[in-house]
Amino acid sequence: MLPKKHRLVARMTATAMLAAGTAAAVALPATAETVTPQTEVTAEADPMLQAMQRDLGLTAQEAQQRLEQESVARTLDETLRAKLQDNFGGSYYDADTGTLVVGVTEASALDDVRAAGAKAKLVDASIDELNTAVDRLDRKESSAPESVTGWYVDVKNNSVVVTTAPGTAAQAEKFVAASGVDGDNVEIVESTEQPRTFMDVIGGNAYYMGNGGRCSVGFTVQGGFVTAGHCGTTGTSTSSPSGTFAGSSFPGNDYAFVRTGSGDTLRPWVNMYNGSARIVSGSSVAPVGSSICRSGSTTGWHCGQVQAFNQTVRYAEGTVTGLTRTNVCAEPGDSGGSFISGNQAQGMTSGGSGNCTFGGTTYFQPVNEVLSAYNLRLITG
Repeated sequence: MLPKKHRLVARMTATAMLAAGTAAAVALPATAETVTPQTEVTAEADPMLQAMQRDLGLTAQEAQQRLEQESVARTLDETLRAKLQDNFGGSYYDADTGTLVVGVTEASALDDVRAAGAKAKLVDASIDELNTAVDRLDRKESSAPESVTGWYVDVKNNSVVVTTAPGTAAQAEKFVAASGVDGDNVEIVESTEQPRTFMDVIGGNAYYMGNGGRCSVGFTVQGGFVTAGHCGTTGTSTSSPSGTFAGSSFPGNDYAFVRTGSGDTLRPWVNMYNGSARIVSGSSVAPVGSSICRSGSTTGWHCGQVQAFNQTVRYAEGTVTGLTRTNVCAEPGDSGGSFISGNQAQGMTSGGSGNCTFGGTTYFQPVNEVLSAYNLRLITG
């Protein structure tokens, strides 16, 4: 086997679909103006559970159990991140065992993780060290060869993965070395991914830009909604609903805030494209390995799994950092749409590769970043 920094992995676009979420749903009648929440949703009729069964091959009971386990894992993850601090080496939800796996850099911290109810794993690099490596690559992004499509933190393998076109690993390795990143913490992966932004049509409910394009509402916030930054620049007007891009960041980030009119009714829901909607109750971050679903009018409601945080993606329009990587499928036009895990808002569709016929990789902009950037408050139910 080649040393870690030289190891090559031929990867086709992802095809596996998983699912996400536990929370109540609301029924969506023909018009959004008259939508009312359902008072009760049985497990058999819950659209989230149905999507999990379809995409994960689970029974209704298995899907329900997974959602309950992931809810526990999210809370435990927040607790251990704060407790371990510099010793925290990343975490992920293990669907096979239904437990949270937490990496630590010091053997003395293993017992703390186990005592909290998670599985402990001794790793070489802390999450801070891995994120620092990503930051260094970001600073040298302009010198990266065109063959390199991005990089991200792989918490399962305690490394930073750099993706590059087939046959170009040597070029990627030179870029990593020139960036001053420790090669022992980097894995070069040859991949057929060709990321692009999803901008032509919507994900979630549609809105239209003044230039004639359309994107999708991500999540409602006080005063309007958040979406993808590449959908419009500050000052761009929108219709259905009518509004204006009050702030937008792309490239670098991929988020925007659209301020809507006072006559609009802002709902804490995500369209599931089956006559129902998911209620949003917060924005706690789901660990790597968690199930997650995406809403988009081009391809409907699709689910998958959180694969990695802090993904840097080199789109033709510019590089975006700090994205989250998933194996949920998406297609052009799904940009800006909602990513949700359980009843927790996760982010807005940015771009990716592949499609919903053969599967693919999709990245999203974490929602908490745009909430902080523009001092916004999520609408919750």
